[in-house]
Amino acid sequence: MAASFVSSLTAPLISAVLGGAIALVFLAGYLRRKRAAIAHIPPSATAAAPDQPKHVRPSNQAQHKKGHPRPHHNAADKDAAKKHHHLDVNTLRGHTDSVTALHFSNDGANLSTVCADGAVRVFRIDDTSSKSFKILRINLPAGAHPTGVAFSEGSSSVVVAAQALLGSSLYMYADVSAPPTAQNKQQGKLSPPEIKWSHQKIHGKESVLNLAAAQATHGPGDGSTIIISCSEATDIKVWHGKSGKELGTVDTNQLKNNMADISPNGRFIAAAAFTADVKVWEIVYSKDSSVKEVNKAMQLKGHKSAVTCLCFAPNSEQIITASKDGSIRVWNINVRYQLDEDPKTLRVLPIPLHDSKGSVCQYDHMSISPDGKVLAVTSGSTLQWLCVETGAVLDTAEKAHEGL
Repeated sequence: MAASFVSSLTAPLISAVLGGAIALVFLAGYLRRKRAAIAHIPPSATAAAPDQPKHVRPSNQAQHKKGHPRPHHNAADKDAAKKHHHLDVNTLRGHTDSVTALHFSNDGANLSTVCADGAVRVFRIDDTSSKSFKILRINLPAGAHPTGVAFSEGSSSVVVAAQALLGSSLYMYADVSAPPTAQNKQQGKLSPPEIKWSHQKIHGKESVLNLAAAQATHGPGDGSTIIISCSEATDIKVWHGKSGKELGTVDTNQLKNNMADISPNGRFIAAAAFTADVKVWEIVYSKDSSVKEVNKAMQLKGHKSAVTCLCFAPNSEQIITASKDGSIRVWNINVRYQLDEDPKTLRVLPIPLHDSKGSVCQYDHMSISPDGKVLAVTSGSTLQWLCVETGAVLDTAEKAHEGL
């Protein structure tokens, strides 16, 4: 019985001894490898980074000597790094909220913007690559929220559309590009421009979707600035830019407007509205250059769904439209509509922009280059440049504005 008891203890004891021996062998091997790894670390490296763990390699920047300074990155390099597209020329800063509308002066040297922060800003752009621009800030009357802007009389005045509790208003600010007086130079600031004329409740309680302006150069037009205001309802009004006189009103009778534009020569008005048809009116001028009347001229028929945006070609003889039906159409409106000659579709181009599901996107805004060859369009935060002749995509900038 004693022998059996001893034999029962011998087997576990032998196993424990063998297991301990094996563990000691592995531990000894690990310690030898660890000492060898530590021995290969250069002393200078450990001295340069005493706070770093020994298994982390010190960065190269810590090894720069006094005679080899770190590379210097100037402001131009930082600006270039911020640009996310090769066509991104510059950024106009100063807005504290979203920009709701903008307009270039005829000479392209001034840009006016309206912002949801309630201010109008006029930028002087002599050099697009400049690091800073002269800015004139105009604060609207209390409670007025700007929705549209257009230059009048060259670049000396701006007309601003604003929405308030009682409805939409127009304000004309003069001398926005005037140089500062001697007194203002001493004070280091510009005096705010005066309101030369204003109109309240121009479209009832409805807000203004956009303003558009052109110089009256067609027929007996004297070159005065003609401005149109497009309401979110169905009416569009025509204004004399300098005097503020209301020259006429048209009604699209299409449930609601999307936007409207005026031809560069001040002859035609076109509206994109709820339906697929685009209505066009002609501004008729008297011999004394005053506006005699505004008559319905023609209707562009061909789209199968609502037109979201449009613009006139620089020659005022063509209109480009984009529709929810996924197409862009180029129209010839240089027709004898008085003799019932219909406008002609010159080209039908597919909208080339699609979302992640493959559905055709809708264009929100469009503008054409001065030579009439390139069409700039937006869909949300995506900006595209298209060839007017073929509809080919020349370039695309996704997320053109951060935060949209």
